[in-house]
Amino acid sequence: MAKVELRKIVKRYKPGQPPAVGRLGGVDLTIADGEFFILLGPSGCGKSTLLRMVAGLEEISGGELLIDGRRVNDVAPKDRDIAMVFQSYALYPHMTVRDNLAFGLRMRGVAGDEIGRRIEGAAKALGLDPYMARLPKELSGGQRQRVALGRAIVREPKVFLLDEPLSNLDAKLRGHMRVELKRLHQRLRATMIYVTHDQVEAMTLGDRVAVMQDGEVQQVGTPLEVYDQPTNRFVAGFLGSPTMNFVPATLEGTALLLDERPLDLPTRLRGAAPAREPVELGIRPEDLTLAPDEDGPGLVGEVAVVEPLGAETVVTVDTRHGAVVARLEPGASARPGARVRLVPVAERMHLFRPGSGERVGPPPPLRQEHDARPTAPPAEPAA
Repeated sequence: MAKVELRKIVKRYKPGQPPAVGRLGGVDLTIADGEFFILLGPSGCGKSTLLRMVAGLEEISGGELLIDGRRVNDVAPKDRDIAMVFQSYALYPHMTVRDNLAFGLRMRGVAGDEIGRRIEGAAKALGLDPYMARLPKELSGGQRQRVALGRAIVREPKVFLLDEPLSNLDAKLRGHMRVELKRLHQRLRATMIYVTHDQVEAMTLGDRVAVMQDGEVQQVGTPLEVYDQPTNRFVAGFLGSPTMNFVPATLEGTALLLDERPLDLPTRLRGAAPAREPVELGIRPEDLTLAPDEDGPGLVGEVAVVEPLGAETVVTVDTRHGAVVARLEPGASARPGARVRLVPVAERMHLFRPGSGERVGPPPPLRQEHDARPTAPPAEPAA
């Protein structure tokens, strides 16, 4: 496998166009040997363009691309020792699964015995043994995608590039294929760069995630770091389902004024602003507790929608600032039309500056996997 380094990578579509106007404006990333690395962002952010530049399918306008320490800016795609899996399966319709897997190796002049060994290994890894004599039209969408992955695996490349390979599958099959991809990576220990706009894929598959917006990398970190410690409002709002709630507030000394009601700040946020300052409070739905009375700190509103999902209950409350969503314990006592108060868990609060979206003060600590969610709202918010 190989380490991939992107040093100040720029993409311009017009001669002389400044990087800030181009698709990519100086991307610095290092993907470790054997890492499953995710490029995550909305449509048009430049993630697929970046992947295609690594593959050699897009010209690099500036910067350096190194694979295993070798500069490959001007190296042809076929000589970069990479394999790419696209959103479309791109299988040869007149060839069987076996022939689809073997075709690229035959074109490269690989010996017959070696082709057989590689095909057998890929078919076993992907569960394709029963389908080797079938044509693509005789396969399901998930099976075709596995064949496309197998065609990359038999190449035994230094780097695998995957461009939204699961987007054509239904929700149930996507969940199954996520598990299979994770197992495959653990088995191969291959360097994989994976492009997606699906945050669930990013959180479940990636060793690390790079969140992109408008051709720039906003944050790089483990899935838990990016989720719990977003560097700005964009990252905070992009990850999470339901998404993070944002509510206007005022930072004042040791308290946060929320609807003019003081909410004690955790120690890390005390003194984050030298004077009274307007901020946006960011709070994830799972970090809100429900109080039945309207007196006290928090957000008061009327329950609009209750969604019992079995393992949890999602409640939407209409407040003066708009809809606020909370993820509560199953069977939470919320009824449409009831007046309630939502209390943020103080240690999980995020503060952002209006306009710029930059973080105010240190982020919360990483949450532990087995943290117990409060079974009842505290009498007073924790300091």
